[in-house]
Amino acid sequence: MGHNSFGTAYTVTTFGESHGPALGVIIDGVEPGFKIDEEALQAEMNRRRPGANPTGTKRNEIDQLSILSGTYEGLTTGTPIAMILYSTNQRSADYSHLEQVFRPGHADWTFFKKYGVRDIRGGGRSSGRETSARVAAGALAKQLLAKRGITIQAGTVQVGSVIAEKRNWDETDNPMTCPDKEASEKMVALIEQVRSENDSIGGIIECRINGVPAGIGEPVFGKLEALLSHAVMSIGAVKGIQFGDGFACASMRGSQFNDQRTSDGFLSNHAGGILGGISSGQEILFQAAIKPTASISRPQQTVTKQNETTSLTIEGRHDPCICSRAVVVVESMVAITLLDLYYTAFGKA
Repeated sequence: MGHNSFGTAYTVTTFGESHGPALGVIIDGVEPGFKIDEEALQAEMNRRRPGANPTGTKRNEIDQLSILSGTYEGLTTGTPIAMILYSTNQRSADYSHLEQVFRPGHADWTFFKKYGVRDIRGGGRSSGRETSARVAAGALAKQLLAKRGITIQAGTVQVGSVIAEKRNWDETDNPMTCPDKEASEKMVALIEQVRSENDSIGGIIECRINGVPAGIGEPVFGKLEALLSHAVMSIGAVKGIQFGDGFACASMRGSQFNDQRTSDGFLSNHAGGILGGISSGQEILFQAAIKPTASISRPQQTVTKQNETTSLTIEGRHDPCICSRAVVVVESMVAITLLDLYYTAFGKA
C-alpha cells in the first residue's frame, strides 16, 4: 500500500492538489465486462462538489468527471480505469499571505516538517478537495457492490448540540442528508449561526451497510472494523469512529451487550454487525466524528517559518461545517474497502 494508494484487489490511487489544474484517480483491478452508469457516477460527484450545498463553501466547482481509460463500448475491459475532473474556480491568491505562516488546525506545520516544502494553495494534497477523487472511485465501487446486493447509506446525525432522534433513512433528501427532517432544519440553522460568527462546528456521520454476507474480515490483524476504521479515518476531517454501541459498551454489562441468537436469527445488534472481526450478516453500523473545519475567519495564534509567534485570520471560501459534504466521502471509502475485501474473498465473477 503506497502513500497515495489504497486497497489490493481493488486498488485506488488518487492524484492532484486543491488548486492544481485537475484531480483524478486510477483504479486497478476492476472486473471486465461491467457497464458503468456514468450518470450515477456524476450524481455522486455532485453530492460532494463545492458550491452544491447551501451549508458549505462558496467555492463553486462543476466537478465534471471524465473517464480516460479502461472502458470500450461502455464496458470495463479489466485494465486500469483513469478518471479526472478539472478545477475551474480556484482563487489561489486567497492563500498568498500564508507563504510564511502555518494555519492552526491544518496539516501545514506537519507537512512542512515532513517534506520541507508545501503547497500553500488550499493545502495541496492535504486539502479536503482530494476526497473528490475518492468519491469517483467509491461511486464505481458502489455500482459493483450493488450488483452483489450490498448497499451503503450514510447521513448526518449530529451537528454540535443538535442530535437526530429519528432514523427515517428514506427521508434524507435535505441539505444535511439527515434521517430526521426536523433535526436537519435545526442543524442548518446552527451552521448558519456559526458561519455568521466566523466560526465552524463539527458533527457525527452515521453509516449503515446492508447485504454484506457473513464471513468477511479476518480474526486478528485484518478485522473488518479495523479495515473500515483505517479507510474512514484516512479522511482528513474524521477524528473518531465507533461501531454498534461503541463507547456506550464501557458502561454496559455482558448480559446487555451480547447479541444473543436463536434459530430465527440475532435478537440485537449491539456489536454493529461484526463479531470477532468478521461480518455476522447483520446490518453493519458505525458512527464517525467529524471535526470543526480548521479554516475560520477569527484571529488565532500561530508561528512563522522562523518560529515567531504571530496572529492569523484566515480568509477565503470555507465550509462552516463539513458534515453535509463528507457524507458521500464516508460512503465512498466504505465502498472501496468492501469491494476490495469482496474481490479478495470471492473473486470477480
